[in-house]
Amino acid sequence: METSLSQPVKTFLETLGFEVKGEIGGCDLLGVKPGEPDLVVVCELKLRFNLELLLQAVDRAAIADEVWIAARISAKGRGREADRRYRDLCRRLGIGMLGVSDTGLVSIVVSAVSPMPRTNAKRRSRLVTEFRRRQGDPVTGGSTRAPVMTAYRQQALLCAAEIEAGRCRPKEIAARVPGAGRLLQDNVYGWFQRIERGVYGLTDAGRAALSKWPQVPLTASD
Repeated sequence: METSLSQPVKTFLETLGFEVKGEIGGCDLLGVKPGEPDLVVVCELKLRFNLELLLQAVDRAAIADEVWIAARISAKGRGREADRRYRDLCRRLGIGMLGVSDTGLVSIVVSAVSPMPRTNAKRRSRLVTEFRRRQGDPVTGGSTRAPVMTAYRQQALLCAAEIEAGRCRPKEIAARVPGAGRLLQDNVYGWFQRIERGVYGLTDAGRAALSKWPQVPLTASD
């Protein structure tokens, strides 16, 4: 699975000075290096180098300063990483190639060209905003079957944890979760119920969410 590549590649990008998180805005791995402006790198993961991986990387070029693709290196040396045409195409597109061995060793097959032209500043800004708001790195890059733990979902879980702890009014919760009032009112996931004016409780779905993700609301008040 692509998730097996996530940690080795994440560690590699961290050695380059990036803070890295998985599954931000559909990107397998997104790295941000603080600066003026921030430097943004995207890495897409596949078990093998193929055309689909390149197409994903081309799509990311509109929002990143550097784009990398990473895949397993063929044990027999017959994979695309050994194909000069594939490597040359990556060079022409400015896309870097990372090979990951069975032992997790990451090697540069083709260096990324930086900076790449950015054409979608709004989309790029949205990714960086989500990156900054998300607490920790709760999603392994390459995950496709589980709900993504977005910053919004984290905030909703914190609200649920606060209500579970006995703080049922938005103004009480807002000290820990800014914007709690709007979040409770919107009730996107169906976790909250209005008991009376300005007082909220949890639905069965809300209690189930806290049981499903007990590790997320650790920053809620005791």
